Amino acid sequence: MADLKWIEEQEARIPRGGVRTRFAPSPTGYMHVGNLRTALYTWLIARHSGGKFILRIEDTDRGRLVEGAVDVIYRTLAECGLDHDEGPDVGGPVAPYIQSERQGFYLKYAEWLVERGHAYYCFCEKSEDESGSFEHTEDPCRSLDPQEALRRVRSGEAYVIRQRIPREGVTVFHDEIFGDISVENCELDDQVLIKRDGLPTYNFANVVDDHMMGITHVVRGSEYLSSAPKYNLLYEGFGWEIPKYVHCSPVMRDQHNKMSKRHGDPSYEDLIAEGYLTEAVLNYVALLGWSPEGEREIYSLGELAQEFDISRISKSPAIFDIEKLTHFNSEYIRAMSPEDFARVAEPYIRQAVKNPALDAALIAQILQARCEKLTDIPEKLDFLDALPDYDTELYVHKKSKTDKPGCLDVLRRILPVFTSLAAWDAESIMAAMTDMAAADGVKNAKVMWPVRIAISGKAVTPGGAVEIARILGREETCARITQGIAKLAAEA
Repeated sequence: MADLKWIEEQEARIPRGGVRTRFAPSPTGYMHVGNLRTALYTWLIARHSGGKFILRIEDTDRGRLVEGAVDVIYRTLAECGLDHDEGPDVGGPVAPYIQSERQGFYLKYAEWLVERGHAYYCFCEKSEDESGSFEHTEDPCRSLDPQEALRRVRSGEAYVIRQRIPREGVTVFHDEIFGDISVENCELDDQVLIKRDGLPTYNFANVVDDHMMGITHVVRGSEYLSSAPKYNLLYEGFGWEIPKYVHCSPVMRDQHNKMSKRHGDPSYEDLIAEGYLTEAVLNYVALLGWSPEGEREIYSLGELAQEFDISRISKSPAIFDIEKLTHFNSEYIRAMSPEDFARVAEPYIRQAVKNPALDAALIAQILQARCEKLTDIPEKLDFLDALPDYDTELYVHKKSKTDKPGCLDVLRRILPVFTSLAAWDAESIMAAMTDMAAADGVKNAKVMWPVRIAISGKAVTPGGAVEIARILGREETCARITQGIAKLAAEA
């Protein structure tokens, strides 16, 4: 017999009123982009309506668990600012929030469902096939006398509990994105709810947990649409209110293939390691299947929460475009305050610039407008610690109208000027070169190009002669110019 008193006590615990959403990941190793989008949309629905966002860990598939994966979930949500109101680490009114700690609940509810006539005990050997691909007519246990079935259970005979799907009629369920969907009941199988070891299947546990936690909106991938009619029948069998379903179409690598870690597609952690900012990733992921009104694309997380509307989620799959994400990232980098950019850029700067005398904040200033990802930084700075060996042909520049003899002359004359400058700052360095150009009656580039080549040894640098000289300092700048003079003089 079902423990109705216990069930009544659990029903009394369920929070009522207000929007309650849940993110229920399996700890299988990493947060892929589709999973992050589910978490984000679930959080946005809750925050947009002033509701509660719940974190539940679904760890009953023990064969797929990865050590440390729960920490990845916590860390990712925290880094992304997707704070949860209830969960394993913060508690809440319907704890526990880890599925393996809720195992005692499911059998009691399944037994109650049997008593209500919407499930049955199955003793067939084939019932070990927990996928549920099992024709109604093939299962003699459907028609077993309930008392006979109970007798066999109490005698210790092995069994599973299966959902009793109506053999006739149609199940209609509503999805907030796809609308009303009808499924002939004859197309549905009597899925396993409780396995022989007493543990629930995923399809049963998440329905029970969603009800017990008062979840009002269930956000998940569209691959679960085919299971939704069976979920509906479970809710109806229990006499429970059905939550709003929000089935999101997949995130695709291209027109034909879903994103997959096995195919080298990046997880959230991969994207951060590749130099993308969390804020940019979130903004871009929000637009993978959801479109705000108007042409605007750049939104903060708080602005997304204000704007988010379920009705604007698309039925069509979204294609993950790394170039579009890179564009978003560059926009976010440029919009940062110089102080914030210097803080996030410093670890990447120090990968290339080991000399502590070189100011990372000064270096960051020349990078902010010139990099799309943080990982672009080290390769742009390989000349700062040590002047690379370079070809003097770099001094010949058509646009600046420079040649080697002219560059040698400029370097010889600028060296004593730099040596004697009263202050080594951007204004003084700039004035020294522009004054020389003005005195010679030439464009500034005719002086700045040879200086830039001499102190960097590269044709392309983040920042020009003034910025690089300021970063290097007077002594190093003059030493490199002296080397440049020697290189050119050796060829004269």
